[in-house]
This record gives sequence, structure tokens and C-alpha cells, in this order.
Amino acid sequence: MQRQNQIYLVVIILPALIIFLAFFILPMTRLVLETIQGPQGFGVYFTMLTTVRYLKTLFYTVVLSLGVTLVTLVISGICGVFLQRNNFFGKSILIAMLTLPLAFPGVVVGFMIILLVGRQGLVGNISQAVMGEKLVLAYSMTGLFLGYLYFSIPRVITTVMAAAEKIDVNLEEAARSLGASTWAITKDVLIPALTPGLISSGAICFATSMGAFGTAFTLATDIDVLPIVIYTEFTLSANIAMASALSILLGLITWGSLILARTAAGETIAASG
Repeated sequence: MQRQNQIYLVVIILPALIIFLAFFILPMTRLVLETIQGPQGFGVYFTMLTTVRYLKTLFYTVVLSLGVTLVTLVISGICGVFLQRNNFFGKSILIAMLTLPLAFPGVVVGFMIILLVGRQGLVGNISQAVMGEKLVLAYSMTGLFLGYLYFSIPRVITTVMAAAEKIDVNLEEAARSLGASTWAITKDVLIPALTPGLISSGAICFATSMGAFGTAFTLATDIDVLPIVIYTEFTLSANIAMASALSILLGLITWGSLILARTAAGETIAASG
């Protein structure tokens, strides 16, 4: 029996170990080796952290990702709870439409933003007809924000709906019977119950926005974000060491955000329990 359990353990652990080595350990090791094998060696990290262009790019990328995450959580939190709590004609179609962007690659999302707020986009044509001036947002930080928001909302809405389904409605009824206002119920019952799901989905939203390449590649003509800088350093400048160092930095930031979110979500669950 013990031998059989050991065989089962090997069968379960071995594939996971192979995947972990192939998709995490080996690529990260290769990136580290590429940085130290460059002409600067470990000095490439000092250059990365002292070069104004790289620091500005990092700042813009983090601020953009945080902004997208916060707005996504607000919109998705409200919409997710509403959709979970209410039944109406066409609800399933609406949910399907809201989650449709999950099927789109980043380039398609960027192209859709161009069609909406680009130089020949719908918003530009309307603003030209109404105000005599064409409004173009696609090729700026605003365009990136809209693109990231578009593919982030579906991911968070599905999580919020699943979390809202588990909320005990009797808690809200009890609070209402004690004279609590709608805002008080939202602040003291709904938000604490949704917090673990919001933290987890928010971390995924932030990490996805930090590393999104397809949408940024389509829209970022006048600004730099970290994935685009990594791409240009690798392809145009052939600066493989710097591209590797920036990739490691990007990976550490997103990995750290996911670890912090997992810890915070666990502490929230423990505190609420």
C-alpha cells in the first residue's frame, strides 16, 4: 500500500515538476545568464536602474497598470454584483458580450481601439462633425488605458460574480432589519465579503496589464511601456543583456504583486472567518 502511494505521488508530482522546470526555472536561468554574459556583466542592472529612460518607462507602466486595476475593480465590482443579483431579459446575452474580449488577442483589442478613437475612428468622426476638431486618443496613454481596461473587465467580472454568488443574503437582511442604510450594508457586508476575490482578480489584472504586449505594440506609438522597451532592446538594438534584465525586473514585479495579493487575500479570509 505504501509503495502504491509512492507511485501515485510520483505520478502526480513529476509532471508538475517538469512543467515548473521547463516554463519557469529554465527560462529564468537563461535570462540571468544572458545578463551576466553581456559586456557589462552584472553592471547591466545598475545601468537599468540609473537610466532615466528605463525608470520613466517603469513608472509609466506601473502607474498605467495600477490605474487600470483600480478602475476595473470599481466597474467590475458594481456590474458583477448587479448581474449576479438580478434576472432580466437578455442577461445571458449581456454576460456573453461582456466576457467576449477574453477570446481576443491583444492586437485585435488594439485594432478595435483604433477603430473607436483612432485618427479615422468613430469618436474622431463624430467630434469632427460636432466640434470641428477630431478627437484622437488611440495612440497615447489614454488609448492604452482604454485597451487594457477593455480586456481586464471580463476577467474581474467573472470572479466578482462567483464571489457574489457565495454571499449570504441573510446577512444583508439582518443588517437592513437593524436599520442599516444601503451604503452601510455595502461597506460593512458586501465589500468585506468580496474583498478576497477583488484582491486576487486585481492582482491578475495588474500583472496582465504590466506584461501586455499585443495591445501596446498596436497602440504605443508615442509612449514607451516596459514590454515595448524590452522588444525594441532585443530586436532593434540587439541589446540582449538589457532586454533580459528588463524582463527579469518585469517578472519580479508581477510575481511580487501576485504573492502579496495571495497573502492579503488569505489574511482577509482568515479575518472574516
